[in-house]
Amino acid sequence: MTAVPAPTLGRELSNSPLDGITNLRFSNTSDHLLVSSWDKSVRLYDASANVLKGEFRHGGAVLDCCFHDESSGFTACIDSNVRRMVFNYGKEDILGRHDGPVRCLEYSYATGQVITGSWDKTLKCWDPRGASGQERTLLGTYTQPERVYSLSLVGHRLVVATAGRHVNVYDLRNMSQPEQRRESSLKYQTRCVRCYPNGTGYALSSVEGRVAMEFFDLSEASQAKKYAFKCHRKSEAGRDIVYPVNAITFHPIYATFATGGCDGIVNVWDGNNKKRLYQYAKYPTSIAALSFSRDGRLLAVASSYTFEEGDKPHEPDTIFIRSVNEVEVKPKPKVYPNPPA
Repeated sequence: MTAVPAPTLGRELSNSPLDGITNLRFSNTSDHLLVSSWDKSVRLYDASANVLKGEFRHGGAVLDCCFHDESSGFTACIDSNVRRMVFNYGKEDILGRHDGPVRCLEYSYATGQVITGSWDKTLKCWDPRGASGQERTLLGTYTQPERVYSLSLVGHRLVVATAGRHVNVYDLRNMSQPEQRRESSLKYQTRCVRCYPNGTGYALSSVEGRVAMEFFDLSEASQAKKYAFKCHRKSEAGRDIVYPVNAITFHPIYATFATGGCDGIVNVWDGNNKKRLYQYAKYPTSIAALSFSRDGRLLAVASSYTFEEGDKPHEPDTIFIRSVNEVEVKPKPKVYPNPPA
């Protein structure tokens, strides 16, 4: 299928971070956007109004962020701290610590817990309602087979992707051991994992320009539906150039999904029909993160060099907000040939 390029990249947000963007996430109640960065900041924007509403500075690079509610959130920091911030009051405190940099985190609206994954090879669950201090807020520590690279939640189910291509699937209501211990079906290092909105499985991307579509149900019929596909690669001078796939985000209405790679390209896919729906015009540099807004009308794109080719001159780190047209994200109905007369 030939994808039609979009004519524009979208609108640039003012006051973008000054160093590599590590993640961005839309609120599930508004067009507020939370952004974390290597410049030690976490910023809250009104993406529709193009207004920076608040900013906190931490003691080291901020590797991930997520919302708690409309005006507060949590951060994962390279200084090993997990912080919570209340933008309305300009207040922050330390929820707890790991023994190494905290790479990723999620907030579970189903259980009221913050889940953090670290390069210290542990997963931790926290109660953010308690007083400050690790002893009063830490609910549990769960050893992982390797450094944690990516987390994703859907309902009570948590997917943990680590170095060494390990994937653990947990039920947050019983964290004593994983429901499933898996190995990535992709041959190379995992970059991102994101659960399907309907809760039936997850998409996993790697540094080698591939995405795997997996299912939780271990029945033979369900496992027969899983597949992997190549993306974010090109042929040049007779050789294949393959790019890491850094970001995956699912559309909240149609459950199609976008991927972003180090090639500066954003593709939109129909996973059920195994088709690419759309390809946007090339962004200035690597796509570090992606997020659809709660109603799917907006897509936030972090165009931010991810140092896959080492330290070199690169375009400034920029956040683009693009309006999403239905034709870009809505699955196309299958067309069946007319039966013979």
